[in-house]
Amino acid sequence: MKTVALLVGLLAVASAEWIDIDWSTVRPIEEFDHYWARLPAELQIFRNRRPSGRVTNGQEATPGQFPYQIALLSEFGAGTGLCGGSVLTNNYILTAAHCVVTGATTLATGGTAIIGAHNRINVEPSQQRIRFSTAGIIPHPQYDASNIRNDIAVVRLDSPITFNDRVQPARLPARSDTRQFGGVLGTVSGFGRTSDASPATSNVVMFTSNPVLTNADCLAQWLSPAIIQPQNVCLSGEGGRSSCNGDSGGPLAVQDGGSLQIGVVSFGSAAGCAIGMPSVYARVSFFLDFIEANSDFVASA
Repeated sequence: MKTVALLVGLLAVASAEWIDIDWSTVRPIEEFDHYWARLPAELQIFRNRRPSGRVTNGQEATPGQFPYQIALLSEFGAGTGLCGGSVLTNNYILTAAHCVVTGATTLATGGTAIIGAHNRINVEPSQQRIRFSTAGIIPHPQYDASNIRNDIAVVRLDSPITFNDRVQPARLPARSDTRQFGGVLGTVSGFGRTSDASPATSNVVMFTSNPVLTNADCLAQWLSPAIIQPQNVCLSGEGGRSSCNGDSGGPLAVQDGGSLQIGVVSFGSAAGCAIGMPSVYARVSFFLDFIEANSDFVASA
């Protein structure tokens, strides 16, 4: 039955219209004229952080290892931004607000979610490329572009995702789950940059793992209570292992009876992704009410 289900899923993908992408026009979302390039003087404390978007000092995933991983292409007047995301339901995806909002409030004019990809450049039978429109973009209503607060969004796709062995929704924490996951091994994945020395992003899914930090331990390294708040979760940067440019919006997961997504890539140090500073994520459990109210996702008790 599993084989039959996979064949049905692949046939459904094959029958859908294939969306060609001019990859020469796509660049990491961090390269756009976003707010972090022009912060006012009173917010200079935030100059040491920028939305983070690559996996540094990681390794290539095996095909299908992260069936919830998405390559998200958001279209703005200045070009197309590359981000990550995760499958929420067959109609909705989860990502960072800064992946779909430019400046303070301007939404992307649309875009494409690439689901089930191992190599995003290639035509793969597992891939589904599904469009979304401005009307489907729902950033958190309290998203603050001046200090990267409430950096989370859901996006409704123009047509549903077909689930198969390579495409599955992420599992999110239950409402009753109040754990910080300090000390637990966390894994971040994405298509972003793999080195501070090169601007190139990865064609294939990369991942890296490090311990999740308690907020107190993360705050001790960031040295400002204005930066690390209860709505955040951090991943240690030891060994130079981190998310980076192009990974923004992607999933941070732990193993807890299977993969459990606990974070959405939000920001890291402007000094570099591989310098050992913790990378910072929107804490999924903090935003369950927002996610549930703005999608067809239903959180478990």
